[in-house]
Amino acid sequence: MSDTIERVKCLIIGSGPAGYTAAVYASRANMAPVLYQGEQPGGQLTTTNDVENFPGYPEGITGPEMMMQLQKQAERFGTDVRHGWVSKVDFSGEIHKAWINGEKEIHADTIIISTGASAKYLNLPSEQKYLKLGGGVSACAVCDGFFYRNQEVVIVGAGDSACEEAHYLSKLCKKVTMLVRRDEFRASKIMAKRVMNTENIEVLFNTETEEVLGDGQVVTGVRVFNNKTNEKHDIEATGFFVAIGHKPNTDIFKDFLDLDETGYIVNAVPGTSKTNVEGVFVSGDAADHVYRQAITAAGTGCMAALDAERYLAAKDADFEVATSSYN
Repeated sequence: MSDTIERVKCLIIGSGPAGYTAAVYASRANMAPVLYQGEQPGGQLTTTNDVENFPGYPEGITGPEMMMQLQKQAERFGTDVRHGWVSKVDFSGEIHKAWINGEKEIHADTIIISTGASAKYLNLPSEQKYLKLGGGVSACAVCDGFFYRNQEVVIVGAGDSACEEAHYLSKLCKKVTMLVRRDEFRASKIMAKRVMNTENIEVLFNTETEEVLGDGQVVTGVRVFNNKTNEKHDIEATGFFVAIGHKPNTDIFKDFLDLDETGYIVNAVPGTSKTNVEGVFVSGDAADHVYRQAITAAGTGCMAALDAERYLAAKDADFEVATSSYN
């Protein structure tokens, strides 16, 4: 083997709750994991100012602070956390190969994929400004809806997920204005009917966002236009929710792993983290298009590490399952 190739027992691709939890369990199981943080160290949660629905934080915690704590916990047990991202993989042979930043080559006995999924946004300058400020733009109603209790918000989207999030917000907010670009929903009839029958949800069809309005710190409204008449008007709102879908960060795996029609990795065995390639496991939002929560991502990170540990134990008689990893 070339001196430029590094051999590792467990390679974790991506950070965030899934990757760091997998690292904690893999480290405690004596798997000496190497974790590459990816292009966004800490994952999507680093863009979230306040996290109040993760168990164990009665006063809440910021997303970046939680990720720093998870990283420290993984490093405490011996995880080798590195900057950089996996730019290419080759799962065609018995050896799982990965290239870091297009240069360094790693051969891994097991690989845990925790690359997550990225929320789609409208990419308006004003939207991105308040997203980065944490001042009222969100792509997760379940995560952030609580902060807008008894307030007025706007949500963009037309599918089942958008309808579900609008209905969720309607239970918390005084008014929800839903912007639908076309003259009809893309959602199922039952979901669309639920939205239309909810008293405090107003649906504006043929309507798009021109600008997210604010005071320089937080959102104060949304300027919209009718794409049929070009008529514009402003809507007062303290929150702007975008529900137009997510894109799983799985492109580099498409030649080797089974993906569904939207790019999410398919679990080869339901109820496990196994993929169609032996020794390659998936955790977090790269495979989860339903829940997409920090706590569920952490749970699947645990599953992936345990599955990887059992895989190594079955393959190598000299590798014993570490009972401490189950505690």
